[in-house]
Amino acid sequence: MFITFEGPEGSGKSSQLPALAEFLETLGYKVVRTREPGGTKIGDQIREVLVRMENAELHPRTEILLFLAARAQLVEELIIPSLEEGKVVLCDRYGDSTLAYQGYGHGLDLDRLRSMLQFATAGLKPDLTILLDVDVLTGLKRKKAKDEWNRLDAFELSFHERVRNGYHELAAEEPERWRIVDASESAECVQSEIRKLVLQTLENKSV
Repeated sequence: MFITFEGPEGSGKSSQLPALAEFLETLGYKVVRTREPGGTKIGDQIREVLVRMENAELHPRTEILLFLAARAQLVEELIIPSLEEGKVVLCDRYGDSTLAYQGYGHGLDLDRLRSMLQFATAGLKPDLTILLDVDVLTGLKRKKAKDEWNRLDAFELSFHERVRNGYHELAAEEPERWRIVDASESAECVQSEIRKLVLQTLENKSV
């Protein structure tokens, strides 16, 4: 099963995903954790280019091509082989981030982006996408507090608002795949809700 975590900056994906992985492993599932951009040697090198503050002049079209290159490598090198081995793959961001950030955020054409995503991912879509939703200001304050600020975080507030709204539009378009979790709750409450949603999906898939 392929499960992705999406959400605006500071929504808690990087802490909630490992907690879910550990929980699933105690139940006997073989779990693979990964992230975007990155997850492979090549992808990690691309990530460095994308997040560095000194690369502020990076054009949105260049940005999307770099994200897609890292994603294509991740899909072929890690995700597809792991799924073929019957493992549960948990990914911190995936193709929906491109639609939310470069599409809704930067205003690039969504249909064109979807076509490019189809090529980069070989058509692979998640079985379940969990949207950790949090108010933009709250999320950005969390990022600053953790000293994890990068080039993408530094975009104007209106950009991040468009991203969050875009996520909700994407979720509304595919309600069978998306589940929205209020990430403003305590970490324990958020994890409890995530576990419930994931177990429901795993049970449904096994029927």
